[in-house]
Amino acid sequence: MADKELSSAGHKLGQLIGDWYEQYFALPLLEKVAKHLKLYLDHRFRTRAARESDKIIWHDEDNNAVNFDFVMEVDGSDSARGIPVGFFECFWRRGSRHSRDKARDDSGKLMPMRDVYPSARFLGIVAGGDFTAPARALLQSRNIDLLYVPKAKIVAAFESHGLQMDYPDKLVEVEKAKLAELFEKGLSGDVKRKAAESLCEMVGETSLNTYVDRVRAALGALPQEIRFLAQKQSKPAVFESVVAASEFLNHPTFDFSAPTEDFIYQITYSDGTDFERHVSTLDHLRLLHNEVERLAQHVSNLTKTRKKNSSRR
Repeated sequence: MADKELSSAGHKLGQLIGDWYEQYFALPLLEKVAKHLKLYLDHRFRTRAARESDKIIWHDEDNNAVNFDFVMEVDGSDSARGIPVGFFECFWRRGSRHSRDKARDDSGKLMPMRDVYPSARFLGIVAGGDFTAPARALLQSRNIDLLYVPKAKIVAAFESHGLQMDYPDKLVEVEKAKLAELFEKGLSGDVKRKAAESLCEMVGETSLNTYVDRVRAALGALPQEIRFLAQKQSKPAVFESVVAASEFLNHPTFDFSAPTEDFIYQITYSDGTDFERHVSTLDHLRLLHNEVERLAQHVSNLTKTRKKNSSRR
């Protein structure tokens, strides 16, 4: 076996487990949440005419393209993009090294969405493996929801179906490659499903069900106060020396004969969080508010349906 193949055995094993964790654990869980809350769930395992590639791309305030693992939308469909209400990242980590870096990187992807979309009320990470307490604390400090499954439970889920996925850190590469090969051969579709079922049993039905409640609670924290501000700016006062600028400030006179105008959209939600964004046009201001309107209407419809169903029991 070539040296390159040997050195990549650990990476290959991690990729197999990570893909399984995303498709067979995180995806069904988030599908359950989306179905319960009547949301569209976008992910790489489905084809969608509304996007140009397999990547789930949304843009930050600087128009940088950001790729996410899962996005929940109100009014989304295969053919039309809705408004985003939840952004999610998912990962598996065998070891604890660089856990804080991973937490910083993924939260760094998620947080800007909260500043761009007033409807983005839930930012979450579904993490499996060895993820340290300082890394988890960093996510909490940034108001990122974390669903965490310890490594031991994932190892046990595969062991219960005859597959070994873990190994000593000092295992030689030849043996590591053999382990990865055996794991890949044994990882049939049936084993993937059964291992996921075993993991769900270990995590517990209550823990999984309360995840739905956490997302619902975030979406249900609707605006308690909305503020629109308009700002007018003068023509710039330009000076070629510090002395001239200082003299101007002694008796400032700004030219507002042809002011430029921009707008600020501010929201205070019932959970105490705030949203603020500066936009250059009234149309953009209306667009932002439309997102909030659609989310509020969606939550209202869910509440009415739930009350109606409860009254029938």
